[in-house]
Amino acid sequence: MYDELTEVDIRKMQEEIDYKMRVVRPKCVEDLKTARAFGDLSENYEYKAAKQELRRCDSRLRYLRRMIDTAKVIKPVSRDDRIGLFDKVTIWFEEEDETETYTIATTLREDVLKGIISKESPLGRALMGKKTGDRVQVRVNDDYAYHVEIKEVEKGSDDASLPIRSF
Repeated sequence: MYDELTEVDIRKMQEEIDYKMRVVRPKCVEDLKTARAFGDLSENYEYKAAKQELRRCDSRLRYLRRMIDTAKVIKPVSRDDRIGLFDKVTIWFEEEDETETYTIATTLREDVLKGIISKESPLGRALMGKKTGDRVQVRVNDDYAYHVEIKEVEKGSDDASLPIRSF
């Protein structure tokens, strides 16, 4: 299985790897050495915390490297009248009679609380390739689906302004 990511996603992940290797990880190792010198490791909270922080850093580095190694690089290109990656889409939800605006991004940069949805989410999948005025069925699962109407599409670009997701 691979993730479809853009060149900007890959570059942002590589920048984070470089930063963590140059700055964060050496600091974690130094903190661990300092905490180890405090004495009895079985009752040394500083040692446990430093060890946990080093593990967290190493885990993030493994995750980022694996994402880069398994990624399928895509180009965020779409026709002028169709919804594509990084476009801002205003939609009307029929059931709630509400209008919302979302930006469609890769899974690595989604942040639902900020209105940034993944192109692989049920809503993102349903919107990709559609145009203003289309009524679209969003299938969440086999038992539930809802309809939205696309009110407006503002073309976007992969300008690196959206940060990558942390864990």
